[in-house]
Amino acid sequence: MRSLITLLIINFFGFAAAAQTTVSKTTTPDPSLPIQTAEVSCGKCKLGLPGKTCEMAIRFDGKAYYVDGAGIDNFGDAHAHDGMCNAIRKADVQGQLVNNRFKVSYINVLPEIKKEGN
Repeated sequence: MRSLITLLIINFFGFAAAAQTTVSKTTTPDPSLPIQTAEVSCGKCKLGLPGKTCEMAIRFDGKAYYVDGAGIDNFGDAHAHDGMCNAIRKADVQGQLVNNRFKVSYINVLPEIKKEGN
């Protein structure tokens, strides 16, 4: 009985780990491509893009684009106080614009800078 319970627990954690969403990106930037610093957030909630659902977006040079290759919840809870639907964050990115969407190949969301007194 004990081994059956152990097997069930191992299976549960295995399924839970396999169900996790992962960021489709390289773990390191491509040294042959430039790294840009841009703003990332929810396109609908914070960057003024049309849409019905919360989706990761990027803004650089004053223009916002939805992102392919990284999900809005890949960087924590999007609806937390510092999440993508409530804050605009800085990120180092690599990728290219394709059909008015940013195809990200590398993204590193930078830590928030805490202001004194907060």
